[in-house]
Amino acid sequence: MSMITRRYMHTVLLVSLMICSVQGLAQQPVFGRWEGAINLPGMDLGILVEFAPAGDSLKGTIDIPMQMAKGLQLHDVRRQETAIQFALQAGPGVARFEGTLAGDSISGTFAQATVKCPFVLRRAKEVQKSEPPPYKEEEVSITTDSITLAGTLTIPPTAGPHPAAILLTGSGAQTRDEEVAGFQVFRVLADQLTRKGFAVLRCDDRGMGGSTGTYAAATTADFAEDALSQWKFLSGRKDIDASRAGLVGHSEGALAATIACSKDPAIAFAVLLAGPAVRGDSLILGQLERMARMGGAPDSVIAGAILSQQRVFATVRADTGWEALREVLRTEMLKSLDMATPEQRAALGNVDSMVSTRVEFQIQQIKTPWFRKFTSYDPAEDLRRVTCPVLALFGSLDMQVPATQNARVMEQLFRESGNTRTICKIVPGANHLFQIAKTGSPMEYGQLKKEFTPHFVDDIAQWMTDTVSRK
Repeated sequence: MSMITRRYMHTVLLVSLMICSVQGLAQQPVFGRWEGAINLPGMDLGILVEFAPAGDSLKGTIDIPMQMAKGLQLHDVRRQETAIQFALQAGPGVARFEGTLAGDSISGTFAQATVKCPFVLRRAKEVQKSEPPPYKEEEVSITTDSITLAGTLTIPPTAGPHPAAILLTGSGAQTRDEEVAGFQVFRVLADQLTRKGFAVLRCDDRGMGGSTGTYAAATTADFAEDALSQWKFLSGRKDIDASRAGLVGHSEGALAATIACSKDPAIAFAVLLAGPAVRGDSLILGQLERMARMGGAPDSVIAGAILSQQRVFATVRADTGWEALREVLRTEMLKSLDMATPEQRAALGNVDSMVSTRVEFQIQQIKTPWFRKFTSYDPAEDLRRVTCPVLALFGSLDMQVPATQNARVMEQLFRESGNTRTICKIVPGANHLFQIAKTGSPMEYGQLKKEFTPHFVDDIAQWMTDTVSRK
């Protein structure tokens, strides 16, 4: 999910999937964004596809919000009259789509390895162009010892020096706008905060957009160092008041903000949006159970999945027993298919081959430095060391960082540390992206309005204004 475990949601859900692209033109244009889902056994996997012209053909990208994948490049694009085909080489195989264009919808068959399922896409509503913003936008470059971060600094039109906020993205490779399922979370947040008098800096993650470095090799600790580099950069500008500059982190970005604030008490404030307060392995277990129950999995399947997930953590910590883990994952994945109807199982074809492919992909993911660090990191000590004012907001329907669990733990940690300048608040009806939601599931992100809950940004801006005014 923009989303605490973007790199790992496919493992949590025991579903691994790679997707799509397009080639060709016909009389009816297909340029633009399309939203829809792949109807997998037991669940719908939401996708967003965007097509653009490329000479006499098409090019495109796909987002898979549930797997926190964004901007995957499309290839092998074909179109003949109303027939559309597209594919993506990713992970252990090629995923192919064969569909038919009819008005504002594309429907057909998705196929990967032995899996065959229907998919449907519908043309997304066009976003109206807005007037130029009433503030300055400046492209910036921040060079450290190892990488260069590229970003956008938005500056109010009033006289400075200005109070400032640095936006830190959630897990998964993100550009500065933190776009999830078509919702440009940080572009919207930066715009609204700048209109309320704050300079706002947002940067591309390592290896994304204009930033250098390798995202796949980075951990949460590295992102915290990037946050400190951005804060030092702002502190050196004459149009920024360093004594009134703070961090706004979303999901894993809230963890990075916590680590950075624990290291540098000069940071003026921290706004933690859906920030975890429990250890990573505990968070993932909770995600697994909530998503499985929403999908209708029986208790026996959920219990087995939790045991196998605990086996994953033990194997990662010991770095031994990988072959045994493969068998555990294989067994649990086969059990999860018990929920499929006979027709759905028949569509899967060679189940053994499909399961082996998915298990191997999961093994590759859990061997990454990020997963080892994330699952073993407990934010408690860093939260206790934070001395600046903190506003922590949680969505009541958040399925990735559950509000009641994390808000309660965070409040307790601040009480223990003696930091009285903190507020922990649950936003009613909000999901992980702080949209008004129905269930909170990442599967519905693409179907919701691309906007925050009412008064969400107003409350943040007012708290920040009050906090820096007291400075």
